[in-house]
Amino acid sequence: MWGQLAIKALVSGILIAAASEIARRSPGWGALVGSLPLTTLLALTWLWRDTHDTARAADYVLGTACYVAAALPAFGLMALMFRRGLGLAPTLIAGSLAAIVLTTAMVALGRRAGLPV
Repeated sequence: MWGQLAIKALVSGILIAAASEIARRSPGWGALVGSLPLTTLLALTWLWRDTHDTARAADYVLGTACYVAAALPAFGLMALMFRRGLGLAPTLIAGSLAAIVLTTAMVALGRRAGLPV
């Protein structure tokens, strides 16, 4: 079990490191790599390998879509703050708070709608 967890962590970490290294050279390409659903697809692959449960996989994918939709405005806010010259700390704080508020709202609304959040 620990070996599988280590492999999952290593592969996931390599993808994050690759995205950050690519972004250092080309922010646009780094953003593309970071925004691709690689992490989601990896997690879905691990989930499927461990459970072979189609209902759980469907709930995972739908839940991921809900959380991505909730987080998108926070990224827009952060881009706007950086464009206005604000530094990393205030931008991360504001973006994080926006993401927390929007995710909390998604959970509340999603549960009422019967979504897997």
